[in-house]
Amino acid sequence: MTASSDKADVLHQSEAGRRITTSTSAHDTVEMSTFVGQASSSSTTSTTTKHVKRAQDRSTNPSLWNTKEFYFYYFVFITCIPYMFKTAHDASSPSNPNYDKFKDLLSDGFFGYKVDNSDDQYANFRGNIPVLAAVMTIYLPLSHLFKHYMVPVTPLKSPLQPLYRAYFFLAFSFVYLFVMYGNSILKILFIVSVNYAIAKLGGKSRWMPALTWVFNLTILFLNEGYRGYDFGAFHPSLAWLDANKGMNSSWHVNFNFTMLRLVSFNLDYYWSLKTPREALLKDDRDVAPQTDKERVSTPTFSEDYNFTYFLAFALYAPLYVAGPIMTFNDFISQLRFPKEIKTKTLAMWAGRLVFCLLTMEFCMHYMHMVAISKRQAWDNDPVLQICMIGLFNLILIWLKLMIIWRFFRFWALMDGIEAPENMIRCVTNNYSALGFWRSWHKSYNLWVLRYIYIPLGGTRNAIYNIWVVFTFVAVWHDINLKLLAWGWLISLFILPEIIASKVFSKKKWGSWPYYRHLCAVGAVGNILLMMIANLVGFCIGLDGVKLMLYDLFSTAQGWMTMCCCFCAMFVCAQMQFEVREAEKRRGIFLNC
Repeated sequence: MTASSDKADVLHQSEAGRRITTSTSAHDTVEMSTFVGQASSSSTTSTTTKHVKRAQDRSTNPSLWNTKEFYFYYFVFITCIPYMFKTAHDASSPSNPNYDKFKDLLSDGFFGYKVDNSDDQYANFRGNIPVLAAVMTIYLPLSHLFKHYMVPVTPLKSPLQPLYRAYFFLAFSFVYLFVMYGNSILKILFIVSVNYAIAKLGGKSRWMPALTWVFNLTILFLNEGYRGYDFGAFHPSLAWLDANKGMNSSWHVNFNFTMLRLVSFNLDYYWSLKTPREALLKDDRDVAPQTDKERVSTPTFSEDYNFTYFLAFALYAPLYVAGPIMTFNDFISQLRFPKEIKTKTLAMWAGRLVFCLLTMEFCMHYMHMVAISKRQAWDNDPVLQICMIGLFNLILIWLKLMIIWRFFRFWALMDGIEAPENMIRCVTNNYSALGFWRSWHKSYNLWVLRYIYIPLGGTRNAIYNIWVVFTFVAVWHDINLKLLAWGWLISLFILPEIIASKVFSKKKWGSWPYYRHLCAVGAVGNILLMMIANLVGFCIGLDGVKLMLYDLFSTAQGWMTMCCCFCAMFVCAQMQFEVREAEKRRGIFLNC
C-alpha cells in the first residue's frame, strides 16, 4: 500500500534554476521542500541548484537488506502483519461480545459479508462515484475538443495571447457548481468577488495581505456558524432562492478548499507587484518555468492577474471539491506553458486509483474499525485488539483520503493539469513527525509553507510558528475543540523531535555503532505520539483516547502488549530507515 510520488516531484536538475536568484516571491523556494531545519529562508541561491547540491551532499550507507539482522526483521514482518489483520478482524466479527453495539452501522456488502460504510465522508464519495464518473466523461471530451480547435499548439508566451482554456474552465464550472449547489453559487461568487476586490484595491500596500487573511478567516467562521447561510436571512424577498439548493446543500463544507485558492491568488498577486516577472527573468521573460517549484514561485505576467483567470482558477471543476491544492502561479503557468503528461503516466495513476478502491472495499468488508470507534465498542476486548482498532482506524483514514484526492487529481491530469500528489508515502511508512506532515496532504503542506510558515520567519522561528501553523490547520479543517486539541498536540509532539535532532545529531553521534538503533527508539516514540494525536483529531476524540490509554496501561497484560508493540515498531522503524537509504541510492529524495 506504499504510495509513491511522480519522478518529476523528486529531483529537478535543470540549469534554468539560475534565473531565480533574488525576490520576495522566491523567498519560499529554499524551504519549500522542508518544514523545519533543512535550509535557511534567507538564502539567495537558486532553487534548482540548492536542490541538486543537497542531493549530491547526501551520503548513503551500504545496503542492509541481505544481513542477518534484516533476515530477523523479515521474520517479524511475515509473522506480525497477518496476525495484526486477524486481530482487527476478530475485534469486528459477530462472535465478539461488543458486536451488538455497532452492528446497526453495518450494511449488506458483497458475497454475503457486512460492510462498514459508516464513515460519512467516504460513504458520500463512494455513493457518488457513478455521478462523478459521468461528469468526467462529459467534461473531458468537451475540454479536449475545445483545446484542439480553439487553443494554439505553441506555448502562449505573450501576455497579449489570451488563455482560451480559462474561458472553457469558467463556463463549465458555472454549470457544474449550479448543479451541485443550486442558487448557492451566488454566495460563492459574492465571496470570491470581494476577495478579488481586496487584492486589486489593496495592490502592494501592506494592509492587503492582512485584510486578505482577516476576510478569509472571517468567512470560515461565518460559514461554520451560519451553516452556509439562507438567502431569506438576508432579506425576506430573497427567500425564494433557498428553494434550489442543488444536489448538495452544504456548499460551505467544500468552500475551505476555495478559501486556500483565494489566499493564493491575493498573495501571489501581492508578491508579483513587489517583484514582477520581468524583474526576475529579464531577457528570458518568455521562457517557461522548468520545475514544479519554479512554476509556484515565478510570477506570471501582470496581465494574467485578472478577474476571468482568477475565477477560472478558484472554481476549476476537477479540483474544486477536494483539491489537491494548486497555487495561482502554478495553474496559470500550466495554461501558458502546457506540461506533457504521457499516456503511460495516466495509465499508471488509473491503475493506482483502482487498486486503492479495491483495497478499501476489502478493508471495509473484512474489518469494521470505523463503526467500532463511533460506538467505542471495545469493552473487555484484549489489549492487542484495542491497539489494532486504533492503528487500522488511522490506516483507513489515510486510505480514504488518498482515494478521494487521487480521484480528483486523476481528473485534472486527464485534463492536462498536474496538481501535486497529496499522499507520497503510506501512513505506516513514517517515523518522523516532520516527515509525516510533508507526505500527508502534501499540497496543503506546501501551501502552508508558502503562505504561512515562511512569511512568519521559517526555520528561524520554527519552535514558535508551528503553533500558529497547526492552529490554523485545525481551524481550517473544522472549528471544534477536538481538532484544536489535535493541532496543539501535534505542535507539542513535534518539539521532542526538533530537540532530539539537535542533541543527537548525526554529525555528533553518527560514528557511534548503535546510532541507528538509538534513532529507531526515537522513531518509535514519534510513531506513538503521532498515533495518539491523530486518534484525538480524526477518530475517537480526547475522551476516547484517554479511555483507550487507560485500558492499555492499567493492567500487566496491557504493559506486556505495549512492550511487544514497541519491539514490532522498532523493527518497522529499522525497515523504514533502510527504505530511505535505498531511495537515496536510486537518487530519490522525498524529504520525508
